[in-house]
Amino acid sequence: MNSPLRVGWREWLTLPDLSLSWIKVKVDTGAKTSALHAGDIHFFEKNGVDWVRFRVCAVAGSADIGSLCEARIIDFREVTDSGGKTERRAVVRSTVHIGEYRAPIDITLTDRSTLQFPMLLGRTALPRDASVLPRRSFLQGGDRYRPPETP
Repeated sequence: MNSPLRVGWREWLTLPDLSLSWIKVKVDTGAKTSALHAGDIHFFEKNGVDWVRFRVCAVAGSADIGSLCEARIIDFREVTDSGGKTERRAVVRSTVHIGEYRAPIDITLTDRSTLQFPMLLGRTALPRDASVLPRRSFLQGGDRYRPPETP
């Protein structure tokens, strides 16, 4: 039997369905849904289905123009941020890889360019038996400046 997932308040993870190899995230159990920084957002239709194209930088403050991502829109949601501002956001779905854990998660797209982390990992992205250790960081590998080694 696998032991429960243990994560720190910040971690590295991958979103393979969005072709994002490594992205640094802040784990936030107060947030229900995960949020990803998306720049240059363009909505389009493919085979009668709504899609979105956007850019993501894996590390906040990077001069990199970011990876170009495309995803099917699964929903639009009204999200209220910690400052009380409500915003209508596109929702996409991707598999998340964090340590040995793999699962599909919903991710809202928003402008996080002024924030320290390009992604906020909400509580529904973690298994129910996961432990978040708020005084620890990068329990799944890597450190502040680089992601974990790939096997």
